[in-house]
Amino acid sequence: MSITIALVDDDRNILTSLSVTLQSEGFTTRLYSDGEAALKALVENPPDLAVLDIKMPRMDGMELLRRLRERTDFPVIFLTSKDEELDEALGLAMGADDYIAKPFSQRLLLARIRAVLRRTEMRARPAAEDEAPEQAEIVRGRLVMDPARHRVKWDGRDVTLTVTEFMILEALAQRPGVVKSRNQLMDVAYQDDIYVDDRTIDSHIKRMRRKFRAADDDFNSIETLYGVGYRFAEE
Repeated sequence: MSITIALVDDDRNILTSLSVTLQSEGFTTRLYSDGEAALKALVENPPDLAVLDIKMPRMDGMELLRRLRERTDFPVIFLTSKDEELDEALGLAMGADDYIAKPFSQRLLLARIRAVLRRTEMRARPAAEDEAPEQAEIVRGRLVMDPARHRVKWDGRDVTLTVTEFMILEALAQRPGVVKSRNQLMDVAYQDDIYVDDRTIDSHIKRMRRKFRAADDDFNSIETLYGVGYRFAEE
């Protein structure tokens, strides 16, 4: 079955060009020229992945993703402009799985799309296939991670993470107290030979902290060692 990619951008030239490229690679595409038009269609018939522009009329990509995340969990890649603030530009603060800055090469975007789809498939496969071995839960103090079901609990409360966030947290929690550099975390989350700005990891970490602090105001188990990296501090 063909993988469906939704493209949402107010630039018709970008929509057409990307659609032609993706279709030539075997993907099925659905095109939307603004966020408002895309919202209802993407909720009612979710794609396998969506590529969203941030700056659009009527409803921008940030608001579109916020509303989508209330009812869907399919992966999202943001298209951004280089002059936007980091957290806003990446869109990671809203739960996006990746970003790419304009102007971009279509080859790079294809690599990012395939990388996110592979990470999503890796997480979905164990829960879907009866023959797959059960992956052991990771329990670190009040943190419980279930890799097979892609579930996270903190002090008994559910915390919803994107696939990329889950992989970063899993890498930290597997060896509590051990510092992981940004490069090591990028290798875990982006297992393809593609360029990713190391500040992307910082944005993922900030987003994860916000999610955990929504469940526990005092959460501080993801520690920053400035100039070195991050570690998980087990209580």
